[in-house]
Amino acid sequence: MTAPAESRPASGLPAAVLFDYSGTLFRLEEDDTWFVDLRVGDDERVDGHLQAELMRRMTTPVGAVVELDEDGKHAWENRDLDPAMHRAAYLAVLEASGVRRREHAESLYDRVTDPTSWTPYPDTGAVLKGLSELGIPVAIVSNIAFDVRPVFEKLDFDRYVTEYVLSYEVGAIKPNAEIFDVALTRVGVPGERALMVGDSDEADGGARALGAAFALVEPLPTADRPVALLEAVRAHGIEL
Repeated sequence: MTAPAESRPASGLPAAVLFDYSGTLFRLEEDDTWFVDLRVGDDERVDGHLQAELMRRMTTPVGAVVELDEDGKHAWENRDLDPAMHRAAYLAVLEASGVRRREHAESLYDRVTDPTSWTPYPDTGAVLKGLSELGIPVAIVSNIAFDVRPVFEKLDFDRYVTEYVLSYEVGAIKPNAEIFDVALTRVGVPGERALMVGDSDEADGGARALGAAFALVEPLPTADRPVALLEAVRAHGIEL
């Protein structure tokens, strides 16, 4: 995957790399056991198609995924700024998707915030470690309403991360330039010397407004995307 020349930093290699979290470094890989007791509609079991659709709705980075009432819309639009709003938004989405039993919706939602539920892409550790060894600071820049630090700590990846810039902690969400500005300020690098890597051109690509380069990766299942992160930084001159 080679980025167009005009999207690369103007002053040599990136001096810092910003990474999105979900769909970029980690993926919420569903486990069939999560759905064994789950029922939708009139007590129907969840089939494979609906299982995949529910997971898509739980992890989509931008846009509306179901029709919601006004309270639900408000919660959805502000979900990444407040943990309580995040929970309310996703419970509303699950209910609108047919998961009407509150205890079932809460059980599935709780998987989202469980560090053991998140699977790293095969090259996540290698790219973070490699950047650290080169002395290139790394910031995690995520639209999220729960603390992702335990996910990194569980795998001992936290030692490679310089800063965590999480929307609910800084009060700004991508593609708003403010969240990228916070990240750049914390790592001490101007926008034109940074690279942002993410799975959403709309949200993560907002870093381009500050002059940063941007590399898009696809949020594929982890088994189907073994080296995209390494290729993304290599396309911008960083050999790991």
